[in-house]
Amino acid sequence: MHIMEGFLPIEHAVGWAVASVPFVAYGIGSIKKQIEANLEQRMLLGVAAAFTFVLSALKLPSVTGSCSHPTGTGLGALLFGPAAMAPIGLVVLLFQALLLAHGGLTTLGANLFSMAIVGPFAAVALFRLTRRLRLSFAVSVFIAASLADFLTYVTTSAQLAWAFPDPTGGVVASFAKFAGIFAITQIPLAISEGLLTVVIFNALARFNPQELKDMNVVNPPEVSA
Repeated sequence: MHIMEGFLPIEHAVGWAVASVPFVAYGIGSIKKQIEANLEQRMLLGVAAAFTFVLSALKLPSVTGSCSHPTGTGLGALLFGPAAMAPIGLVVLLFQALLLAHGGLTTLGANLFSMAIVGPFAAVALFRLTRRLRLSFAVSVFIAASLADFLTYVTTSAQLAWAFPDPTGGVVASFAKFAGIFAITQIPLAISEGLLTVVIFNALARFNPQELKDMNVVNPPEVSA
């Protein structure tokens, strides 16, 4: 992730794009409702988008046709909900493809699905699960952000394995190869992103406590617990 321009077979590229469209449409509606209800959240939405753009632009070489990098989607997913990250991710990936040659237009759907759909929904699901298990807010944020990052790469590994199955072992063997290579760089990146996301939430709780309360994200004093 990001999968490079022209790397996927055309049927896979089109398929992932079609699969991503409903999430983007729903996400646009979700963002519109939240901003109309509280215009002050526009600044925080911009912070979440910038966080995703900057982190996901920090790429390291990895599997042929792809790369490793943080995703930055966990922060926005926990603040605005997972659906909001689909349109945000679309804008981020589009700008990176056009301005940084990072990813591509033909692989936009596949990259969007792994980074801005699977990652955010995983982040929120993991956050809710860990809170029900009564883990501290900071630990829950760390687990949500770091595992969402890692699951993005699990999805990318599956996408590549499906497109390029191993001649002898098929999709399963191909997935093991892609995921194994990704893990070398992605595990430390995921841990780093989890820690950074906790730091960002602590900063938001310190400087924007009322806004977090209004968004029903968390009781601010609990953030650094």
